Amino acid sequence: MAHTPLAVLDLVPISTGSTAGQALRNSIDLAQHAERFGYARYWFAEHHFNPGVAGTSPAVVLALTAAATDTIRLGAGAVQLGHRTALSTVEEFGLLDALHPGRFDLGLGRSGGRGAPAARQPVPVGAAAVVDGRTAGGLRIPAPFSYEKLLGSPRFALHRRLLTQPGAEPQPYDEQIADILALLEGSYVHDGIEAHVVPGEGADLQVWILGSSAGVSAQVAGAGGLRFAANYHVSPATVLEAAEGYRAAFVPSAELERPYVSVSADVVVAEDEATAKELATGYGLWVHSIRSLAGAIRFPSPDEARSHAWTQDERDLVADRVETQFTGSPQQVADQLETLRDATGADELVITTITHDHADRVRSYELLAEEWKRR
Repeated sequence: MAHTPLAVLDLVPISTGSTAGQALRNSIDLAQHAERFGYARYWFAEHHFNPGVAGTSPAVVLALTAAATDTIRLGAGAVQLGHRTALSTVEEFGLLDALHPGRFDLGLGRSGGRGAPAARQPVPVGAAAVVDGRTAGGLRIPAPFSYEKLLGSPRFALHRRLLTQPGAEPQPYDEQIADILALLEGSYVHDGIEAHVVPGEGADLQVWILGSSAGVSAQVAGAGGLRFAANYHVSPATVLEAAEGYRAAFVPSAELERPYVSVSADVVVAEDEATAKELATGYGLWVHSIRSLAGAIRFPSPDEARSHAWTQDERDLVADRVETQFTGSPQQVADQLETLRDATGADELVITTITHDHADRVRSYELLAEEWKRR
């Protein structure tokens, strides 16, 4: 089997006792290490109203990171188009490409102020069968998580109000993607008038669509012949249908002759399983803060996390994420990643790792890279 590249997804997490400034310095340092370790690309996520996450503006963090690295591809995973225009997105990444040509991935997502997601799509033909919550190869596919209660929260409404102009409604996603592609290509025309973006037009970017289901994101990516990133670490229940929905919709393009899928995984690696599980102790509490819409807390130390008295409702809220995090020795985690790859047919795997201590996080990526090279 051909070697499967590994990439990094970084949320720029802030640990308890630390600051946003230190989190940014840690992320730039990790990107430098990832370049040396042989990771194919390094992406930054976009999140807002999270006290424990400093990655609010991927373009800004990418500019800082590009200046501190040399060869690793850098990108957004993903720009939230719900509160942006096509023009602002192309201008931002056009500026980046002007200084560091050919190094950037423009990952585009639907989140950020859009309404409730579309109804769940039927599992496409070709998706791996799931019996008792597992594929034949052993990949855990939990029951779907319902976001309906969260989307009706007053806090979600507040987020939407602050992220969008008063009275503004997001442009339909497929139209927005078409506008971005047209502006990049220099073919944008509206009412007979051309628009040209400088810098931006002709930028040497890889365009990716990120999605968690077989819905509109997968359909837009496939129909446009674009690369698609499916989110196992965010929505493990729907990763199989997302990947297969994209493949079913795929139409070859000048950019791609065949579908290209990356799949994300939340991972913690240490020299042995016990140490890895200790480092991952704070993950459940951190996910709970996100799922409850309180906003991601500063990532707790293992001792801080153990002091939390869990209710059953709280455990249920995070169960799908906790049970699909890959923790263990390099060999154990690499085995789990191979299972994920084989079940989803992934061409690439995107790894996100958060630990309280930065050195443990760097070491996790290093151990995984060393083991993966032996596969």
